[in-house]
Amino acid sequence: MAALLLGSCNRDKATDAGTQGMNAAADDAAADAKANPTVDNPNVASDTEAPNPDAPVLTFAEKQFDFGDIQPDSKVQHVFKFTNTGKTPLLIADATASCGCTTPSWTKDAVAPGATGEMEVQFDSHGKQGLISKQVNVRANTQPSTTTIYIKGNVLTK
Repeated sequence: MAALLLGSCNRDKATDAGTQGMNAAADDAAADAKANPTVDNPNVASDTEAPNPDAPVLTFAEKQFDFGDIQPDSKVQHVFKFTNTGKTPLLIADATASCGCTTPSWTKDAVAPGATGEMEVQFDSHGKQGLISKQVNVRANTQPSTTTIYIKGNVLTK
């Protein structure tokens, strides 16, 4: 039974102990990231250096999409369009979803200043019901390095 709970994709109802552990880990990671800016992303500024005015800027046309009613055991997808409104090429390094039922895919090539790209987010409603809200964290060579987009909907009962 415990294995099923740990493997569950529904993170909306975490236990207090689990939430405290996750919050402590997130706090530790945030403190570490602040103390040690990532070496592979020269556009990430530490507290002692000025922001890079030439950094790419990831600008989504919309940051949230509501699927409305979703049929049970179906897959739905939405394409988020974005523009590089910065001065240098934009490169998305990674996109991670808050749940295994949500899968992002994106433009892999560098996006020139003024050019557009796409982030497709697919949601699989298998085994889900009721209101859902998921997030996708997009990590790129921008300042800040992470931008979050959201999907939501209502999975109907069978």
